[in-house]
Amino acid sequence: MSFGICTLSVIPCRVAGNDRAEIVTQLLFGEHYTVIEEQEKWLKIRTAFDSYEAWICRKQFTEISSQNFDEHSINEFDSVGEYIGELSNTIIGNQNLPIGCTLPFLHQNKIKIKDISYLYRGLLATKSFKEIEKVALIYLNSPYLWGGKTPFGIDCSGFTQMVYKLCGLKLPRDAYQQAELGDTINFVANSKLGDLAFFDNEEGRITHVGIVLNDSKIIHASGKVRIDTLDHVGIYNSDLQKYSHKLRIIKNYESEL
Repeated sequence: MSFGICTLSVIPCRVAGNDRAEIVTQLLFGEHYTVIEEQEKWLKIRTAFDSYEAWICRKQFTEISSQNFDEHSINEFDSVGEYIGELSNTIIGNQNLPIGCTLPFLHQNKIKIKDISYLYRGLLATKSFKEIEKVALIYLNSPYLWGGKTPFGIDCSGFTQMVYKLCGLKLPRDAYQQAELGDTINFVANSKLGDLAFFDNEEGRITHVGIVLNDSKIIHASGKVRIDTLDHVGIYNSDLQKYSHKLRIIKNYESEL
């Protein structure tokens, strides 16, 4: 068994070992993983953060030892807390890191991966749930991208997962998985800032999620990260002048903090 870490800003993770296969999520800098299957050009991985399984290109693989993997797994690391942070060293030069990237063993503006040290310039995530609206608004107008996790392209559950990560709470990757956690809120009127609202399709399958804001608003990734009105029916899109998503359930995660 081998282990790896993401040393690029973003690595696409696919449903199969094929350049044309669907991208289902992304690895961000500093995230580590286990290799569970190998092909000539592709590796199937399981991420340490959320146990998500997908395929990455072998050319983008950086191997770490089992000891390094364990050290990354037992420690809590800082994250990039602004739209873009900057990383540099004498080998790679400068490297831009989108918000949410992990900064392993950060100390005095330096991080270390294997035996390589990097200098980090930028803000850090506060990991305070009180900052959830401020953090969510950083992503406002980011384009929707299936499988995306950055401000340059993000999907609905990637958005909620990343915002929660930056505020100090770990969520699974997909909306239906996120809906299995937390405490149920029975009425929209009883929901609070930072709660997650989930929406289903005609078959009753949860297909969408957003973050509840104050004043009957919700911020979510649909076409782009946007703010719409939320009521007991669902999300009302003012641009379309109709409901775009049907409300299924609202969850509160204070017990997870």
